[in-house]
Amino acid sequence: MIIAIASGKGGTGKTTVSVNLAKVFGEGIQLLDCDVEEPNVNLFLSANLLHEETTNIRIPKVNPVRCDACGDCSDFCEFNAIVMAGKKVLIFPELCHGCGGCALVCTKRAIREVDSRIGTVETLLAGGITLVQGRLDVGVSSTPPLVDSVKQKIQANHHAILDSPPGTSCPAVATLRDTDYVLLVTEPTPFGLHDLRLAVAMVRQIGIPFGVVINRYGIGDDRVHRYCQQEGIKMLLEIPDDRRIAEAYSCGEILVDALPEYRELFEQLRDSLLEMQK
Repeated sequence: MIIAIASGKGGTGKTTVSVNLAKVFGEGIQLLDCDVEEPNVNLFLSANLLHEETTNIRIPKVNPVRCDACGDCSDFCEFNAIVMAGKKVLIFPELCHGCGGCALVCTKRAIREVDSRIGTVETLLAGGITLVQGRLDVGVSSTPPLVDSVKQKIQANHHAILDSPPGTSCPAVATLRDTDYVLLVTEPTPFGLHDLRLAVAMVRQIGIPFGVVINRYGIGDDRVHRYCQQEGIKMLLEIPDDRRIAEAYSCGEILVDALPEYRELFEQLRDSLLEMQK
């Protein structure tokens, strides 16, 4: 089962849920940190690096001898990564999404693709947890290809938990695509509800089953609960607003180890998710 942990905004507790859920899954679980712009799962796990590899995308390179400045490549590119300046073709690698369309539409075969590094993918081992994380290079804006590289490390016949980037933009959609279930983490506040609505719309558009985890339960009101009831959304876990949880988190400690009384909550969440797979 591939489970994605997502949210409408940052700071709701996605990483807390991801790490603690992975911990109660036990031996053989895969934990993928898909927040490649700011991976932080490794801060909570004492992990040893097993392997690191570079991820590239293919960007265009123009042969000026073959190019007749027709502009078809520029017209095709929706991201303005390749544009015409008079009779000269200008390429902006930082805008390129590596789709290869410009080379396909070039009738003169004046465009070939070359590798351009965007980041790295690291595989680490922390006890029984296999951690895979991406690290986007500084100055690179093309995040989804690196997210895809992280997801390619998912092993068949093993459970996997994906810690998604926050929000509802392209990196989050790339993470959620082809997963079996999504846990949307929110908090019982007006801001939490606003961003939960956005996340729910995103997941419904993609067409993946989902449920909600309410973090810091007790700090706000019941509007998130009422919304979930009205929309028929399952509420799978409520994590209380407990100062000890924040203290453990700030020290880089895993909740189910630092406060064993919370282990049962995450075990129940695990069992609920596995029951849905049957």
